[in-house]
Amino acid sequence: MKNLKYLYISLGVMAFTACNDPEDVDLEPEVMAEELPALTAGSADFSNYVSLGNSLTAGFTDGALFQAGQTLSLPNLLSQKFSLAGGSTFTQPLTNDNIGGLALAGTRIQSPRLVFGGAGPVSLEDLVGDVTVTTDIALNNPTGPFNNLGVPGAKSFHLLAPGYGSLDNFPTAANPYAIRITGNTSASILDLAVEQSPSFFSLWIGNNDVLGYATTGGDGTNPITPVSGAPGQGFDGSYGALIATLTASGAQGVVANIPNVTDVPHFTTVPHNPLDPTDESFGAQIATLNGIFGQLNQVYDFLGVPERAIKFSETQASEVIIKDEELVDLSAQIAAVLGASPTFPAFVESFGLPVQAAPLVAGLLGNTYGQTREATADDLFVLPSASVIGTVNVESVGALMAAGLPQTLAGQFSVEGITLPLADKWVLIPAEQEEIAVATEAFNQIIAATASQAGLALVDANTLLNQLANGGITSGDFTLQSNLVTGGAFSLDGIHPTARGYALLANEFMMAIDATYGSNFAESGNLLNVGDYPTNYPATLQ
Repeated sequence: MKNLKYLYISLGVMAFTACNDPEDVDLEPEVMAEELPALTAGSADFSNYVSLGNSLTAGFTDGALFQAGQTLSLPNLLSQKFSLAGGSTFTQPLTNDNIGGLALAGTRIQSPRLVFGGAGPVSLEDLVGDVTVTTDIALNNPTGPFNNLGVPGAKSFHLLAPGYGSLDNFPTAANPYAIRITGNTSASILDLAVEQSPSFFSLWIGNNDVLGYATTGGDGTNPITPVSGAPGQGFDGSYGALIATLTASGAQGVVANIPNVTDVPHFTTVPHNPLDPTDESFGAQIATLNGIFGQLNQVYDFLGVPERAIKFSETQASEVIIKDEELVDLSAQIAAVLGASPTFPAFVESFGLPVQAAPLVAGLLGNTYGQTREATADDLFVLPSASVIGTVNVESVGALMAAGLPQTLAGQFSVEGITLPLADKWVLIPAEQEEIAVATEAFNQIIAATASQAGLALVDANTLLNQLANGGITSGDFTLQSNLVTGGAFSLDGIHPTARGYALLANEFMMAIDATYGSNFAESGNLLNVGDYPTNYPATLQ
C-alpha cells in the first residue's frame, strides 16, 4: 500500500460546454415579430437599489471573487435591467484583478480562482504558475458606499453584527470580504444598507446557515444556525430583523429562499465507489487488502454486525470506507476479540512485527474500525474529497509511528478511504442530510411568511435548483443542468453559479418582481438571454 498513488476520479468531461451548444434553427419562412409592450416598473421604485446577501449575490464563482465574476454578479445584472425602468448607478466593491484570492498585508489568506484543467477543476496556478494575489484587505480596500453588499461566507446573523467588517476583529469575529466593504468601521452590513435609504432591495441570505455545516461534512465545526432565537442568534429573529429594518422606511424588495444544498454538484460529483480495480496501484493491492480485512470481518461476524464487512472487488468499482458516527462504537469489543484470538499473534507476525505487538495492533485496529462501514449510494461526498481518496494521510502515519509501528506499515494503514476510513468532514451520511433538509425547510417557511407579511416578491430558488438537478431548465437555445463542468449552471467549485447560471437567476428575480409589483420585464422582452453569458473563464483572463 505504500506505493498507492493519488486516486484520480474522472469527471467524464469531453468538452467544457458541449452540452450547451445551441441547435441550428431554420429561419425560413421569415415571421414578423410581434411588437412588444414598452417596459414599465409597475409600482416598483428602482431609483436606489441595494443588494444584501452572501457569495451568491457578491458574484463569487469558480471558488473565488474576481472582477469578471463581480461584473456579471446577480445584482449587477438586475441593476442593468432596473436602469431601464428608473434605476440609477449601481456600485460594487470590485477586487483588484481576475486572479481571485485575498491577501492581508502581503500574506495570502484566500486562494486564486479555479480554472478548467482539461478533465476538471484545478487551481489557476496549476496552469499559469505562481501568481501574486493583489487584493489586500489591509492595504487597498475600495471606498464606498456600495450598492452590492454581498459578503461571501456571511450567515443571516452576520449581516446584523457590528464590527463584522472591522480589521481589528479579524480573523476571530470579522469577515475579510466585509472588511473591504465597511472600510474597517464597526458598522454592520445592514447599517450600510439603511444609510443609503434604498427604494428597492434584494436579499438572498440563509444559504450559509446550512451550507457551512454541509461543506464540513456535518462534523460539528460549522453548526447549522438555530431556527429560533433573538436577532443575531436564531434564524427567525435575524431574518425578521433584517426585513423589518429594510422596509421600515417603505422600501420595496425581492427575497429568495434557500436551495437544498445537497442537490448541488459539490455534493453529487464524487461517487461513493471510485476505487477502480484496473488502476494499477490499487488493483495490485486488492488481494492483500481482502486478506487483512478478512480477519476483521470475522470479528464483525462474531459481534453480530456482518453488515460492516469490508471487501474490495477485483472486477468492478469498490466503495470507499468511511467513519459513520451514527454506528455503535465497537472499538473496545474489536480489540478484545482480536486480543483473545489464538491466531491473531501469527497474523501480527505476518506484518514483520514481534508477537509482543499483538495487543498494540489489536487496540489500533479497534480504534480505527470501531465505527466504520463501506459507503453506499445514500452517502454524499464533498467535492474536495476527490483529491484525498487514495492518498496517504501524513498525520495518521505520524500517530501510528508514535504508537510503535514502523513507517512503512504506518503508511500502509493510512490510505484515505481504503485502509484509513474517511473522516466525518469528507462525507454527509443520511442522518446529516436529514438535519440539513429539516433546517432548510424551516428556514424557507420563515422566509416565505416574512416576505408575505411585508408584501415582498419571493423567488423560489429551492424549486429552481431542484429542477436543475432533475432534468435541467431550458432558456432560449440552452438547457442548463447541475452537472459539474458540463451542466452550464454551476461553476468549478460546485456550489456557485456560472455567469450563465446567474443570468438564469436574474430572470427568476425579474419574473418574481413582475408578479408582485406589476412590472413587465418578461412581457416586454427584457429578460436576459442566458446564451450571452459564459460558463467558464480562461486561465489567461486579464
